[in-house]
Amino acid sequence: MNLPNKLTIFRVFLILPFVLLLLGESGGWGWYRALFGGIPEYVDYIALAIFIIASLTDLIDGKIARKYGLVTNFGKFMDPLADKLLVSAAMIALVELGRIPAWIVIVIISREFIISGFRLVAADKGVVIAASYWGKFKTTFQMVMVCLMIADLEELRLVTDIVMWAALILTVVSLADYLMKNREVMRETK
Repeated sequence: MNLPNKLTIFRVFLILPFVLLLLGESGGWGWYRALFGGIPEYVDYIALAIFIIASLTDLIDGKIARKYGLVTNFGKFMDPLADKLLVSAAMIALVELGRIPAWIVIVIISREFIISGFRLVAADKGVVIAASYWGKFKTTFQMVMVCLMIADLEELRLVTDIVMWAALILTVVSLADYLMKNREVMRETK
């Protein structure tokens, strides 16, 4: 297994400690409270650090794979899946914490299912659908949004809301872009 694929797997393994730390007591921290009388205030920042590290592995593994010709079928499959798992887990945990409305998370995750299904249909027809700039902007805004929501700083509430709405808009725009550019894939052939 090459380094980019190891980084991708590492990113998947970081999801569990990230979610457990972020969810605090509802994530199973009752034992900590029983032993020490409370959950440390800085636990969200540890979760934030894990999320940032996991997000950076996404950037690094792709650069290494392309630069050194280490692109594999496993990486093509697992890398986007790891991203979706990380961001979806983070947003679902943030719904539990009351930091993001559930309907926004439903729209964002629905887009991921639609694009994944679309890519499966395309792959069955021998068509590879590459990531677009809209999709990359969407991912960047979603990751920044998650970071801001984890930090949960009152001073950045307006910025957090603006980034959340931008991420939502980019989610819809990137979906429309994928569907419009690749609409031929969905046409029935006889």
